[in-house]
Amino acid sequence: MNKQNSKAIYPILFGFFVMGFADVVGIATNYVKVDFSLSDTLANLIPMMVFLWFALFSIPTGVMMGKVGRRNTVVIALAVTALAMLLPLFFYDFACILLAFALLGIGNTILQVSLNPMVANVVSPDRITSVLTLGQFIKSISSFLGPIIAGAAASFWGDWKLIFLVYAVTTLISTIWLISTIPGKEKLEEAGATFATTLSLFKDKYIVSLFLGILFIVGIDVGLNTTIPKLLMERTGMPVSEAGLGTSLYFAARTIGSFAGAFLLAKLSGARFLKYSMFVAIAAFVLLLLVPDMWSMFVMIVIVGLACANVFSIIFSYALQHKPERANEISALMIMGVSGGALITPLMGIVADGFGQVAGLSILMLCILYICIISFRIDKK
Repeated sequence: MNKQNSKAIYPILFGFFVMGFADVVGIATNYVKVDFSLSDTLANLIPMMVFLWFALFSIPTGVMMGKVGRRNTVVIALAVTALAMLLPLFFYDFACILLAFALLGIGNTILQVSLNPMVANVVSPDRITSVLTLGQFIKSISSFLGPIIAGAAASFWGDWKLIFLVYAVTTLISTIWLISTIPGKEKLEEAGATFATTLSLFKDKYIVSLFLGILFIVGIDVGLNTTIPKLLMERTGMPVSEAGLGTSLYFAARTIGSFAGAFLLAKLSGARFLKYSMFVAIAAFVLLLLVPDMWSMFVMIVIVGLACANVFSIIFSYALQHKPERANEISALMIMGVSGGALITPLMGIVADGFGQVAGLSILMLCILYICIISFRIDKK
């Protein structure tokens, strides 16, 4: 990696921190629910507005990236993200919140599709995997800090929405750093992925099973992100500002798990690692639904977070290995699976409104069981 590329990697890695801003939707949903006295069904429209766009914008972003370049696509993503963060500061009603999180989802979709391959522009091929893993670790730190910042803003300044100001300024810094460090002109690649070629991958049953695995693991992350504070408030009577720390605990565990996984997966089979992780996740999740006291719940939240930390990267890597000659299309398809956050949480909200939070969380148990099943299929290949 030359000196110019060495400098370029830092704003790219900082972009992964901005990528983690989408996970603020979990704690934000709980604050908005209280502010506007919403039902679980209505409140869960907010995470749906974030993750719906991964289904709609992933492939078009890949096409656009071939025309305007990766850096410019990342700049567009950051600009949309900054706009999303500014809206709630000036207009705070439920409709504007939905619009703000829709823009956040669009910006995050564009960012995820464009930032990951941008790493290949500045590092040698043998370092791409380690740098992407580091990027996911940085993203996890951002996800972990979100509820803490929101809680601090609510406790010390009396307005949780000030987190959006922090995020807007941070996004602006990221944009300036990227533009000033990485030149706008780059060699544009031939547009490989199209709607037709990408969607044709659904004819491959193995790819479909991995796509559903991505969809479900994102659903698990977003579902827990949104529901952990509700479960803590329901069982322990904690206020929302404190219950949000349960979400931070989950993301702290995922952060530690992703950091440890980067070393463990260099020595262990990814398929077997996935299988054993899901066994642990199933046991911890069952106990989370059953244990009554706060500290036991915290322990189970940590264990589930550790067990789920590397699922996305393992499934993603096996998808790429299945047909490496179609890596661009497979990447677009897998990112489209992030829309699981828009599909699982509304279903959880409907079930929770009718039968309680534990019943809503049972939807996530089914997702974990499915991932456990496909881990056996991956192990046989």
